[in-house]
Amino acid sequence: MFFLYNLLGFFFLIISPVILLIRVVIGKEDIKRVLEKYSFFRKEKLKATVWFHGASVGEIMSILPIIKKFENDKSIKKILLTSTTVSSASIIEKKKLKKTTHVYFPFDVNFICNNFLKNWKPKIAVFVDSEIWPNMFKKLEANGIPIILINGRITKKSFEKWKKFPTFAKKIFSKITLALPQNHESKIYLKKLGVNKLKYIGNLKYFREKEKRSRSDLKQYFKNRRIFCAASTHYNEEKLIGKLHLDLKKKYQNLITILIPRHINRSNSISNELKELDLNVIRRSSGKKPNHNCDIYIVDTYGEMSKFLKFSKITFVGGSLVNHGGQNPLEAVSLGNYIIHGKKVGNFKEIYEKLKKLSIATEVENINDMKQIFSNKYNYKKSKRILKKIENMGEEIFRKNILEIKNYLR
Repeated sequence: MFFLYNLLGFFFLIISPVILLIRVVIGKEDIKRVLEKYSFFRKEKLKATVWFHGASVGEIMSILPIIKKFENDKSIKKILLTSTTVSSASIIEKKKLKKTTHVYFPFDVNFICNNFLKNWKPKIAVFVDSEIWPNMFKKLEANGIPIILINGRITKKSFEKWKKFPTFAKKIFSKITLALPQNHESKIYLKKLGVNKLKYIGNLKYFREKEKRSRSDLKQYFKNRRIFCAASTHYNEEKLIGKLHLDLKKKYQNLITILIPRHINRSNSISNELKELDLNVIRRSSGKKPNHNCDIYIVDTYGEMSKFLKFSKITFVGGSLVNHGGQNPLEAVSLGNYIIHGKKVGNFKEIYEKLKKLSIATEVENINDMKQIFSNKYNYKKSKRILKKIENMGEEIFRKNILEIKNYLR
C-alpha cells in the first residue's frame, strides 16, 4: 500500500506546478512561498526544539496558547510551526512570535520529507487534530523523533475509510508515540487503528486565553441595535440567515445581523446573494462603518471573531445546517452567548451535548425555530458559574497538554 501511496504522490508531484499555479490565481497560495511546499527554504538551517503542525486556522488557533507558553520557556530555543493554508499563515504573521518560525507543510513525498527533517531537525513533532501523513510519519520514526497527536480527532467517516486498508492504517497509526484524543469516540477509533499509547485529557478548544481589556471603537456602532450573530457560516447557510433577518426585522426594526463566514474568500458572493434579498450589506474589509441602515455586517477579516461576539447575546454557529459537521461553539459561549445550531454537529458532538446539559444551546431545524429561540433568548444573561466551570475545565486540559508534550523534551 505504501508503494501505491508513493506512486500517487509522485504523480501528484508531476502535476503540482499546474495545481499550485491555479491556486495562486484564485488566492489560495502565496506565490512567494510555494517552494516551501517542496522543502526549499531561503533561510539557513535552523534546529527546532519542537515542531507543531496544524492544517489551517482552527487548528492553529487551538495551539497558539501552547506556542506562546513555550515562547516564554527558556529551555526551548526554537519552535517550528507549519500549516497548509494562506489564511493560517496570515494569522500567524500578525502574532509576531519571536522564537517561532512558520513555513508551509511540505508535500508528503519521501525525498521532500527527508529534506524537510534534515533542514529543521526537530526533537519532537506535534500534530494537531486529524493530521495524519504516512511518509512524514515514516521518516520521523526512522529519525527517532517522537510523534505526538494532540487534540486528536477521527470521525466515523474517516475511520471507515482507514478501515478499508487495515494493514496500511496500522503501519501508520502505530508510529504515533502518544495520542491525546479530543473526545471518547476518537479515542476508540485511534485505538482500533493501531495507536499504542493514548491518554484522554479532553478537547483543547475548551481553553481560551484571557484577553486584555481594550477599548473598542466598534461598540458605538452597535450600542442602539438589537444584535444577532451568525458565526463560521458555510455555503447555503448565509442565504437562510438573510431570510431570517428579514423575518425578524418585522418585529425588531433596529436589528443588525453580524455575519462571520468560515471562509472569507466567499464574502463577495455572500454579499451579492444577500443583496438579491434587498438587504443592506456592508463588508468590514470595505472600511465602511455599519450605519443605522445596515442589515447585515459581514466580518470578512481574519482573526476578529471575538471582537464581535462580545457585542451579541445569541449566536448561530454554522456548519451545522449543511453536511459539514458543525463548527466549534466554545468561543461564542466563553463570550457570553447563547448558542443556536443545526443537527449536523458531529465534529463537536460531545461539546454540544455538554452545552445542551448546561442549558446554553438549542438545536434548530429551520427559520421558524431560529425566530422562536431568538425571541426567547435575546435577553439571555450569561451564567458566571457555568462560564467559570468551562474556564476551569479548559485550563486543566491546557495544563495537561503542556505537561505531556514537555515529557518528551526532557
